[in-house]
Amino acid sequence: MTAIWNRSLTARFVAVMLLALALSQGISFLLFTDEIGGALVRAAKTEFLSRSASVAQVLETTPPAVQQDILQSSGTSYTRFWVSPSFPGDVESWRQEAKRRLAEPLPTLANLAGTEQAPRESASDVPAPPPQAASISSASPAATNGASASAWIDLPAHAWPLSRAAKFLYWNDAGGMGLAVQLKDGSWLNSAFSKKMVNSMLTTRSLISLAVTAVILSLCAAFIARTMTTPMRRLAAAAEALGRGESVAPLSEKGPDDIRHTAVAFNLMQSRLQRFVEDRTRMLAAIGHDLRTPLTSLRLRAEFVSDDETREKMLDTLDELRAMTEATLAFSREQATEEVTRNVDLTALVGSLCDDLVELGHDVSCAEVPKISYRCRPDALKRAVRNLVENAVRYGERARVSLRTTPQAIEIVIEDDGPGIPADTVERVFEPFFRMEHSRNRATGGIGLGLSISRNMVRHHGGDITLANTGQGLRATISLPHAAPPTPEPKGTARSFRRADRPIGAARRSPAE
Repeated sequence: MTAIWNRSLTARFVAVMLLALALSQGISFLLFTDEIGGALVRAAKTEFLSRSASVAQVLETTPPAVQQDILQSSGTSYTRFWVSPSFPGDVESWRQEAKRRLAEPLPTLANLAGTEQAPRESASDVPAPPPQAASISSASPAATNGASASAWIDLPAHAWPLSRAAKFLYWNDAGGMGLAVQLKDGSWLNSAFSKKMVNSMLTTRSLISLAVTAVILSLCAAFIARTMTTPMRRLAAAAEALGRGESVAPLSEKGPDDIRHTAVAFNLMQSRLQRFVEDRTRMLAAIGHDLRTPLTSLRLRAEFVSDDETREKMLDTLDELRAMTEATLAFSREQATEEVTRNVDLTALVGSLCDDLVELGHDVSCAEVPKISYRCRPDALKRAVRNLVENAVRYGERARVSLRTTPQAIEIVIEDDGPGIPADTVERVFEPFFRMEHSRNRATGGIGLGLSISRNMVRHHGGDITLANTGQGLRATISLPHAAPPTPEPKGTARSFRRADRPIGAARRSPAE
């Protein structure tokens, strides 16, 4: 549950909506449950008094021969009527009689002495109650003060539909009510009601209504969350692609103000970054190009120096400057080239590179690993790996290359058998033009741009390069983050990096060092 809560904004919206619904329904239940229970009791009492008054009126206007049938047909599942010759003063005896009559089953039509009666639950059995019945309330003192009494209480004529006084009684703990009213012939009509009131809002209908409301709220919350998370997912994917050096199309600047402003800010940031990179690359190219002319002039002048030793030193220095200039120009050209990002077989890419170096006479081995698909700019990544492998061969005699997949990244590991490097220079070696060999002799190394270019290319893929001494040599690790699955390319555009279709001249590309 925690994982879903942390991963899904939709789940949070739905949970908050359902929690709000549960709290509101719970508060409503606490506030209104007593009121609803009281309303049910008042409604039951009003119906009981109205029915009793109607039965009394019917009995007084019909012949005695059919009165028993009227009493039986007027009964309901919770109400019984019977006539006694005198007032039932003994409350306990009346209660026992009420229990006995309520326990008896209601008569069928065949038992009603051949008279045609309506269904026993229908209100049409008796005349409609007088208008004043609707105003009857259990709030009447005469009707409520005896709720826990054990004796009859007076029910005034104004407190119920019939215009004469009666006797009222609460006779059990289940909401049972009793009534005794004297008829015109001197006999007494007895009415007994017993039905336990369910003082709860949690009925089947209310639960179904609550469930339907919860489903509707959940759908609304999911829709709202989706409208918010879809632009956010697009923004996250675009930011990830931009961080990997890919060319990203501008985001759609639509939707609510907050989302639209976020998209505008991202598009502006992307344009500024691209402009900054382009300006920097253009500046490097201009500097490298402009240095060629004075270097050529200096070289011509150095040729006229008469002292041979001085002339050779000057020419070596100029050659080094020229190599640095050419490397700078090559670096700027690499930066200016926008290579298409696509899915490649990383295992085949690294394997073909090792095969090329083996053909050139280098001691390079590559461990066999299963196919690893990766979305990258293959030429740039291949150059970064090549620089590291050639450094391992140059300074460590041999290179052992392997690939492995971890939960966090895909790693390309290059190990050698060289002396390693001092711990305080592990990061400095990635600085442009930094060399461990301070003589600047090109015969013992490059010009110091190889590792800088390699790290720059790897970081454009969202990864990094780290160096570590193993005790038997140096280990260089290229860590590449797992990329999201790309949109499938059209059939026929995929390209695998087998040796047969590698770019011409890849095997003889010289490192920038």
